[in-house]
Amino acid sequence: MTKARVLSFKYAIEGIWTALKDQPNFVFHILATIVVILFGWFFQISTLEWIILTLTIGIVISIELTNTAIEEVVNSFTDEIHPSAKKAKDVAAGAVLVVSIMAVIVGLLIFLPYFI
Repeated sequence: MTKARVLSFKYAIEGIWTALKDQPNFVFHILATIVVILFGWFFQISTLEWIILTLTIGIVISIELTNTAIEEVVNSFTDEIHPSAKKAKDVAAGAVLVVSIMAVIVGLLIFLPYFI
């Protein structure tokens, strides 16, 4: 592996660590991920269900990280509430909300039958 590739992994891990330290919503998503994984293990869900959960978790975490990046970039340009900055941050937060709702629906579709 080249030094540049190693550095790119290092920076990516730093980004995740930064989100864990600075973003309570990201921590919530990580905790929810742990709960979902424990449920999957407890109920011995199928391989297909694991695939669906893994993709859903990955999407939620990725969008949350993207939202954090957008917020940081927007905040770096202005301290005041500019209408365009607010729109950018609101749209990014909306994306997190949409995938989070989708994740809850996926979770219900997978786990509800185990409770019924």
